[in-house]
Amino acid sequence: MGCSAAMFLADAGMDVNLLDRGEISGEASGLNAGSIGGYGWGRSPSLQEHLTMGSLDIFKSLQIEKGYDIEFRQSGSLVAIQSLNQYEYAQERVSYLKSEGMQVEILSPNEAKSYEPNLNGDLNGYMYSSYRGQADPIKSTRAFSEVAKNNGAIITTSAPVTSLEQAGQGWIVRSHNRVFNCQALLIATGAWTSEIGNMIGLNIPIQPVRGQMWATDSIPPRIFHTISSMESSEYWHKNPIVNEDSPPELTHNGDSRVTRHLYGRQRANGEVIFGGDRELLGFRDDVSFTGIEVNKTHAGEILPFLDQLSVKRTWSGIMPFSPDGLPLIGRIEQYENLFLATGLGSSGFGRGPGSGMLVADLIVRGEGHPALQESIPTRLIEEIRR
Repeated sequence: MGCSAAMFLADAGMDVNLLDRGEISGEASGLNAGSIGGYGWGRSPSLQEHLTMGSLDIFKSLQIEKGYDIEFRQSGSLVAIQSLNQYEYAQERVSYLKSEGMQVEILSPNEAKSYEPNLNGDLNGYMYSSYRGQADPIKSTRAFSEVAKNNGAIITTSAPVTSLEQAGQGWIVRSHNRVFNCQALLIATGAWTSEIGNMIGLNIPIQPVRGQMWATDSIPPRIFHTISSMESSEYWHKNPIVNEDSPPELTHNGDSRVTRHLYGRQRANGEVIFGGDRELLGFRDDVSFTGIEVNKTHAGEILPFLDQLSVKRTWSGIMPFSPDGLPLIGRIEQYENLFLATGLGSSGFGRGPGSGMLVADLIVRGEGHPALQESIPTRLIEEIRR
């Protein structure tokens, strides 16, 4: 999201300095599955459509118009329906989305297999959307930063923020012995946002949630869409939170699994990658091999040929979840010229470019798009009483 915002700010002619605590795409921006898109713009686009479909358009432009090879494809998506309860929920969901003008449908197993031949034909059905896509997360994030740099932005890596100080209507940002001055400051620090807020006496309640993924060796093309399951969506529709202290839509309550979550695709290099767990473990970034085994079994239920493949590598990443499951994008009213963009949960890659575009527009014009009324940060931010 930060690289996207920097790209749009620099394109608008602003002097931009992007600070990254590590390397570009070193955290969640480069560690995700690379899924993109939504169900269309609909009749009355909400914030969600501006983030999903807006991002889809930005990814298209980055590859097709700007010429960056980010391995983008508007591949479409297939969501496996594995039980009668899931099928009933899928019917309700599709009926609602269609009433809002979205492009989504339920396919029979045979219809789905005509799109994706290796799917399990014995399941209840599949939900299909043509507006979903995929791209390489590392190549995409670095392309955003490269466009920003070409437009005059300064990219400073290995620069973790160690202190913030308001100076008049501007800001002083320190990273160890380096000092940066700016008129406007955008905090787009993902799961580390709460730490940044503490530096200026604000409780920004973003919680770090661990996700993890696995990959096979490279094989010839056998998966052509992004693939997921309806299991977690149907569960979270009935049980959005696992306990009163957790953000919505986790797969675990402490050490106990409450649902299985699944998403994946085949990369351009032939690797098959899947993931799904969401655990509230602080900043732990180790991999649970029990969770990997559950996820791979789930993937094999949908694509049976995966049962014959071995896991070649695994990894994890930390995602920023908000208490109400909605993003925080906009102005932080407690200070002058301070802006925030975070809380995109597990879909930061797919919704980040649209978020960056909207917050950059707010900074440049001083007036936000009406859709940002749904993401006002002050609904959740409180001053810390010392």
